[in-house]
Amino acid sequence: MISQLSLSDVVVQQRHFFATGQTKNVSFRIAQLKLLKQAIVDNEDAIKKALQADLNKSEFEAYATEVGICLEEINYALKHIKSWAKPKKIATPITQFLASSCIQSEPLGVVLIVGAWNYPFQLVIAPLVGAIAAGNCAILKPSELATHTSHLLAEIIKQFDPAFITVVEGGKEISQQLLSEKFDSIFFTGSTEIGKIVMAAAAKYLTPVTLELGGKSPCIVDADTNLEYTARRIVWGKFINAGQSCIAPDYLLIDRRVKRDLLEHIKSCIQNFYGEDQATSPDYGRIINEKHFKRLCELLKDANIIVGGDTNLDTLYIAPTIIDRVDWDSPVMQEEIFGPILPVIEYSELAEAIAIVNAKPKPLALYFFSTDKQKQQRILQETSSGGVCINDTVSHFAVSGLPFGGVGASGIGKYHGKASFDTFSHQKSILNKSFLVDIKLRYAPYAGKLKLVKWLVGGDR
Repeated sequence: MISQLSLSDVVVQQRHFFATGQTKNVSFRIAQLKLLKQAIVDNEDAIKKALQADLNKSEFEAYATEVGICLEEINYALKHIKSWAKPKKIATPITQFLASSCIQSEPLGVVLIVGAWNYPFQLVIAPLVGAIAAGNCAILKPSELATHTSHLLAEIIKQFDPAFITVVEGGKEISQQLLSEKFDSIFFTGSTEIGKIVMAAAAKYLTPVTLELGGKSPCIVDADTNLEYTARRIVWGKFINAGQSCIAPDYLLIDRRVKRDLLEHIKSCIQNFYGEDQATSPDYGRIINEKHFKRLCELLKDANIIVGGDTNLDTLYIAPTIIDRVDWDSPVMQEEIFGPILPVIEYSELAEAIAIVNAKPKPLALYFFSTDKQKQQRILQETSSGGVCINDTVSHFAVSGLPFGGVGASGIGKYHGKASFDTFSHQKSILNKSFLVDIKLRYAPYAGKLKLVKWLVGGDR
C-alpha cells in the first residue's frame, strides 16, 4: 500500500522533472513514444496472457482491441507530432498593423490517467500516447479489477524514468489519495457515477478533466438495410469482450417490418461466431468478476429471453442473450448494461425511434443501419451523441483521425490522434507586435478617431 506521503512525493518528483524542460523537446517525446512502442511489441505475448487471465479475451480480441489500437495510436502520433507541435500562424487583422499572431501548443504538466477494467491495457496506454506526444509527465492508475493487466502495466512502465511516467496500483483508497493531489489534468475512463466523483475532486484545484464515460448507446435498424450484414455487425459489436464495451450497442430499435427476419439472422450469427455451445468457444469472453456477474443476472430475471440466457457463476459465463418485449420500465433499460444482454424494442416510423433516443441522456455512440441516404442525414441532424456509425458498430473507435468522446452525460472531452495531443496541451495564443511603427489611433485623446475605428472594424461598411 502506498502512503499519502509517498504519493505526494511522486507528484513532486514529476513536477521537478517537468520543470527541467526535457519533455518540451519534441525529439525527447519521439524517443519516448518509440520506447513505448518497443515495450509493447516486446511484451505482446505477456499482454495477451494477462488479458486472457482477466477477461478470457481471445488472442485475436486482445491484439485487435488492445495491443493493435495502442500501436496504431503511437504510429499516428509519430507521423504527425512534429506538425502538431509547430506554432500555427493565424491571420492578424489590420487593427493590429505590423503584428503577427500564432497559437503554440504547450504541455500542461503532470497529468493523471485513470484506466478502466474492460479494456485495461488500451484504456491506459492510448491516452498516455497523447500525454507523451504533448510533452507531459504522467501518473497512471490502472483498474484494480483487472489485476493481471495492472501488474503487467506496472512492470512495462518501469522502463521509463518514474519521474517522467509511473504506475500507481491499488484500489479505492489509492484512487481517493490520488484525487486529493493537485494535477494539471485528469483523464478518467469509467462509469458516470465515478466520473462525477472525479470531477468534484478536480474542482478543488480547478483541474481540467477529460471524462470518458458511457450510457445506453442505441442501435437503430431501418427496414431498408442489408439484414445479413447488419446482423453480423451488430453481433460483433455487441458481444466482443462479452458485451463489456462502453460503446457496445446497448439496445436495438428495429423497424417492426424487419424485426422477425433480423432476429433470425442475429441468432444465426451468434451460432456462427461462437458455436452451438458458446460456453466452449475460445473466442468468447467472461464477465470481469462476481459482482458484475450477479448484477447482470438480475437483469435477466422475468425477462423474455429469445436467445441465450445461460449463466455459470463458477466460470463467470453469461451467454450472448437477446431479450424481447422490452419497455422503458424494464430493469434492463434503467442503466447501461455493460454485458452480453441485448434488449429489443420495435418502432413503426423513424420519427418514433428518433424521439425515443432524444428523450434519453445523450449516448456515447449511436448506430444506424440503412441504405436510405435521406434517413441517414435525418439521424445525423436530429440526434446528438458522442459518435455515430452508419451501417456498422464500434469501428469508429479505431480510427485515429476521429476524435473520440462523449457529450452531455456520456463524457467531457475527446481523445485519439490529434485530439489526444490537444487534450493534453494548452493552446497558447501569442501576438508579436513590431517596433517599426506605433500608430497612435488607439491612444487618448480620442476626439475625431471613432469614425476611423468604426471603418477599420467594419462598423461603417
